[in-house]
Amino acid sequence: MSVAVVLGAAVWPGGQPSPTLRRRSLHAAELFRQGRVSHVICCGGLGQHPPSEAEVMQQICREAGVPAGAILLEDKSHTTHENLANIQPLLAKLEQPFIVIVTDRYHKWRALLVARHLGFLAQASCPVQSGTSAFRVIKSWLREVPALIYYWWRFRRRS
Repeated sequence: MSVAVVLGAAVWPGGQPSPTLRRRSLHAAELFRQGRVSHVICCGGLGQHPPSEAEVMQQICREAGVPAGAILLEDKSHTTHENLANIQPLLAKLEQPFIVIVTDRYHKWRALLVARHLGFLAQASCPVQSGTSAFRVIKSWLREVPALIYYWWRFRRRS
């Protein structure tokens, strides 16, 4: 059995989840309901608007039927690298070596690169793209290209 690791996205004013945050959280909840994961780790610290991304994800997952005991929070991170580095103690407690990273398709390659750099056995599971404007999706893909190159270069130099 594996653990779903939901990577953070924006919380909007009034503690409202962005479409990306909602989409990822609901996808993780569905993985749990299907029995594909034993736990859900919600990742993401406090951004522009409270509460933390992890807290908002936790609420969405609870409303979608994931029991409180199956949800863990990592609420200090602000980057993909921090998301994954900070979950290591949580995974150690669960004795789970395999993670399923829940993120969007445009972000999965960088997330998997980071996970492998940190020594995780990982795969990605991506929700269907919905609720986000075409402009934001294109902008996200364009942002990922230099970010992926940067992370690849950064990790290559440290090896």
